[in-house]
Order: sequence, then structure tokens, then C-alpha cells
Amino acid sequence: MDDRTLAADINAACRLTGTFTLRSGQVADTYFDKYLFEAQPALLERVAAAMVPLLSDDTELLGGLELGGVPIATMVSAKTGLPALFVRKEAKTYGTCKLAEGPEVAGRRVTLIEDVITTGGAVRDATRALREAGAIVETVVCAIDRSPEGTNPLDDVGLEVRSVLTRADLDAAAAIE
Repeated sequence: MDDRTLAADINAACRLTGTFTLRSGQVADTYFDKYLFEAQPALLERVAAAMVPLLSDDTELLGGLELGGVPIATMVSAKTGLPALFVRKEAKTYGTCKLAEGPEVAGRRVTLIEDVITTGGAVRDATRALREAGAIVETVVCAIDRSPEGTNPLDDVGLEVRSVLTRADLDAAAAIE
């Protein structure tokens, strides 16, 4: 697959300009509305296909983060046969009261699946919670890494970030259009 083509297609589908407050509280003039590519089956499939080679070889479970990571993790699961796990922002207060829906995580290697990472707040929270539940979490694979180039926003929790596309990839695609 040609990553420049994927970058151009993702950029065209989901780049919005204006004034946006991110989850981190930062204000940005560009926003990548991941739901605009996740809602397009062909584009979602291409993102998932690009994620497969980024998975750690020892991955046992794919942890899709609520909400945007869930459709991607489901598609990657379908491509690899690895079971998916759906990680909530907060544990339910009823029923099973679980944070992570799906197979048991204790002692298993979970690769997190996320849509967009800027500061990594949601991934950091999920990593800590899954580790408390006994999971081994060392890697997150994201569709778009918009953190500053050359930095790992999740170093503080010992998480390796692997991305299909970076902000620089999408900016380069936008410059060509």
C-alpha cells in the first residue's frame, strides 16, 4: 500500500480547520475528525491493514479504546484473528462493572489500538487501568499520531507508540492537494 495515497485520502476525509479544543485542553487550528474515516468501510479497512504489520509479534489481545479505537480494533481483529477487547473510559457501575469488555486480561499481552494521539491522555489512563488488572501493555498502535515530531508522549508510562500516519504525513498530503 502507498502510504502517501492513504495519507491523502485520510487528510481529505477528516481534516477540519477552525478553532478546536482537544481532549488535553490544548487549542488547535486543525482537527482530524477520525469518525469521518472510520465511518467509511473502505478507508477504515485500509487503516486497519496498515496497522497489522505494526502489531507486536507477541500480541494476545487488541485493546480498542472507547470510542474511536473500537471500530479500528474490530477491523484489525477480523484481519488477524486476534481477539478484541473494548476498553471503556470508566468502568461500568452496573452489570459486570468492567473497564475492559471481552476476554480476561490478567497475564496477557495487550496492544492498544487508538485513533488519534496528541498527548496520550486516554491511552495513559487505559494503560494504567489495564496494568492494574494484570495486563502486560507495552505498545499502542494508532491511526494518527499528532504529537510533536520526535517525541513520545507516552514515555512516562513506558509505552511505545507506533503510528500509521503522523501529523507531518497529513500536512505533506495537504500541501500536495
